Amino acid sequence: MKNKVLSYKEYIRLKRLRDTFDDNYAFTHLLAHYLNYYPDLITKEMVQTLSGDGSFTREEAVVAILTEAFLPNALTDEKERTLARAYLPRAVRILTPHTYFEDAYTKAMADVVDTRYGDMEIRNEMYPPYRAIVANEVELLADGTEIVPLGFFAEPFPFLAVLEGGNEWMTLTPVDMDTSGEAISEAHGRVITFGLGLGYYAFHASAKEEVTEVVVVEKSADVIKLFSDVLLPHFPHKEKIKIIEADAFLYAEQEMPREHFDYAFVDTWRDVSDGLPMYLRMKKAEEKNPSCTFSYWIEDFILSHLRSFVFEEIWERESADATHRGENATGTMDEIFYELSKEGLREEATRRTKGMFIS
Repeated sequence: MKNKVLSYKEYIRLKRLRDTFDDNYAFTHLLAHYLNYYPDLITKEMVQTLSGDGSFTREEAVVAILTEAFLPNALTDEKERTLARAYLPRAVRILTPHTYFEDAYTKAMADVVDTRYGDMEIRNEMYPPYRAIVANEVELLADGTEIVPLGFFAEPFPFLAVLEGGNEWMTLTPVDMDTSGEAISEAHGRVITFGLGLGYYAFHASAKEEVTEVVVVEKSADVIKLFSDVLLPHFPHKEKIKIIEADAFLYAEQEMPREHFDYAFVDTWRDVSDGLPMYLRMKKAEEKNPSCTFSYWIEDFILSHLRSFVFEEIWERESADATHRGENATGTMDEIFYELSKEGLREEATRRTKGMFIS
């Protein structure tokens, strides 16, 4: 609806959505500050002190601690009150470790020991109780509110990590496992996955009877060697795994169209900060492979990033057209909400790839 203008009535609805997006940005900023600088702020003892007599649930105790630490004016400041009452209670959740310990990959890798090749290493690491982590995909509510699930384990939580030069390069934590579930369930036929990491996706995809082969495209020779020597021997269906050392985007553009793949899973980014440009580049490669179904790791987070850009463009457009509102206004907020939906943003991502090229 780029050539349409909202009526005054619909523009008032847009202004309310403007407030919601501002709250989304404030909540994202709060979580980024917390996760980057104070992820170990909350301790088991703090939660037990508040919840031990039953007056608080553990989730309510966590919300109370975070409110006191980061929203000290929640009683008097409207913005802080919104974050404390509408966002944090929806975001905080206590995670059940049993779900992850029973995962077939976790069981298969139980005996993996710390191993180093040059600057690369696989290491067994541990989250302390109540270390804050992102627990799953961002949740989009009907009114435009975005909730980032914030997870906590009440007990220490072990996980595998790949480090490069002593810095975490890839981890296998709940968000990595939960956000791969849909792509695992949809995998069929000949599957290609871009990005090797710890091989979690390749492990589960290759275990499916309806999957005949899993081709993994990974550009790091050191990661391939580490995986092949340490992790692949624990795969029950390693005969289905084929690893190709190549750049994901060049392969998708130049080599993949010559092959036939039924399903593709793209996991080449570290997080949403570098994900959007890569997502758009791979969306361009989809055009070269029309018979293959593509899926993307943390796509909802990436589309959330795109949603913020699209909304600001809509806001600028509608604010500039404010003097022309009247009987000829034909735009509606329903159309804008579609532009900002997952389906609408996927279409927008495809439009934004027009004219792009992979170099």
